[in-house]
Amino acid sequence: MTPRTGRMARICRIVTAGFAVLYGCALGLLAIGTFGLFGAERDPLSGVFLVPLGLPWNLFLENTPDALRPWLAAAAPLLNLLIIWLACRGLGRRAPT
Repeated sequence: MTPRTGRMARICRIVTAGFAVLYGCALGLLAIGTFGLFGAERDPLSGVFLVPLGLPWNLFLENTPDALRPWLAAAAPLLNLLIIWLACRGLGRRAPT
């Protein structure tokens, strides 16, 4: 692995970990606001931070059943996390040129 590839792989790992932390924080805020945990008031907009993390996949959820839509919207960032992880994995396996 060349120094440049190693640096890019490290940046990619940092971005992946940062996205995972943001996703975890957004899920935590959703749980706190939805269920009123820790004495917080119930807030119907507590899941707003999941929307940008789940783009563009949550734009395709308008034809899903209403009961399933919140679960899919909360899981949409997982697809982005998987794509980032796979891209980083491919970056690490790329042969140096």
